[in-house]
Amino acid sequence: MADLNDIAVFVRVAQFESFSRAAHALGMPVSTVSRRVTALEEKLGVTLLHRTTRKLSLTAQGRAYYNQCSEPLSELFDAEGVLTQTQKQPEGLLRISAPAILGQEPFYEFLSSFLKTYPHIQADLFITNQFLDLIAENIDVAIRFGELRDSSLIAQRIGKSVRYVVATPEYLHGRIPLSRPEDLRQHRCVLLQARNNEVEWHLVSGKKSIKLHVSGPVAARDFQAVSAFTYRGHGIGLLPSTYCDAQIASGELVRLLPDWSSPEIFVHAVYPTRRFLPAKLQVFLDELKAWKSPLWIPLRSRATILR
Repeated sequence: MADLNDIAVFVRVAQFESFSRAAHALGMPVSTVSRRVTALEEKLGVTLLHRTTRKLSLTAQGRAYYNQCSEPLSELFDAEGVLTQTQKQPEGLLRISAPAILGQEPFYEFLSSFLKTYPHIQADLFITNQFLDLIAENIDVAIRFGELRDSSLIAQRIGKSVRYVVATPEYLHGRIPLSRPEDLRQHRCVLLQARNNEVEWHLVSGKKSIKLHVSGPVAARDFQAVSAFTYRGHGIGLLPSTYCDAQIASGELVRLLPDWSSPEIFVHAVYPTRRFLPAKLQVFLDELKAWKSPLWIPLRSRATILR
């Protein structure tokens, strides 16, 4: 029977498609990783990997063997760890990927409070709009907005966001009133992530949907800036309801085209497929789902596999 440790090494090499990256993740010398995979191939009597100076790839037999081994191996390691899971305090390095839109004070306050609550957890934060490879980059959890790509990852829906068309009474005074979305083209707008101060807005009303290009004097990279310039009367903004509900109620902002809004945008916490989560990740997910973010309305939902 093949050595289980050799199988585990092979699975990591297959996931990374690299001896060196697998060696780094396993904390082993590259020579040891290569030797273990070679020993496994000799034991099985098949070639599992194509090796060239530039590329490493699975053979047909290697792919079939990986598909059979990877999930049972993960479950075996999880089963071993779960015996002490309930007695172990949350601790260790938690690597978190979050989009640039979250790289603002409210999220930093949330993370600061979390780390003070769990002082044995350290955070390594990646603020980027790139969809990082969670396995290759050893990321524990990623917060992602919108549609998700198919993968073998687990996703928990933690919130949703809808955006309203709003402006100040100061801006609206003496200007052309809006009766339909197309009228937005005649107005100055405060834009998020625009190119050449022009961007496409997607609005829906029941089953009706429209996409139209709007422009304006101010463009920014985050909602805090968009809301600040909208509140100061520089134009019409498309803001998350969580940013403007109170101001609409007080009369500081006017919701325009009240039958129209952006489509619902869902927010997910995404993490590698594991049946038994590390304590550090479980408590982070619990706190994240309970957090009253200014960017989304909290939701409670079950985790699903992205397949």
